[in-house]
Amino acid sequence: MIVILDFDGTVVSHEFPLIGNDIGAVPVLKTLINNGHKLVLFTMRCNNYLEEAVQWFRVNDIPLYGIQTNPTQSKWTSSPKAHGQLIIDDIAAGCPLKYDSKISEQPFVDWDKMKQILINTGWIN
Repeated sequence: MIVILDFDGTVVSHEFPLIGNDIGAVPVLKTLINNGHKLVLFTMRCNNYLEEAVQWFRVNDIPLYGIQTNPTQSKWTSSPKAHGQLIIDDIAAGCPLKYDSKISEQPFVDWDKMKQILINTGWIN
């Protein structure tokens, strides 16, 4: 399955234009990969800021299947919206958020709770 993934506030804390702090996404993203899923980075970042986000994935040894698009969708659509079966984004309704002023002034994804949701829904084991 394809997981569409936001960056700021989702895999790192909100610190744009800088790369945010670690919020616990790395082990869960690696578990998704190890369970056969593919990740598509879908973010508002562009140009050098986008490259910095892509570099974050490289440094953390997390392969991306696509950047801003699902690479196979051009075969059946010209839509700019990335296609996938799951979206993880801090602005999505129901996404578990965490508030910790020591890490960020804005809420961010609570990856402990997200991991449990992914287990409960069969995305990871």
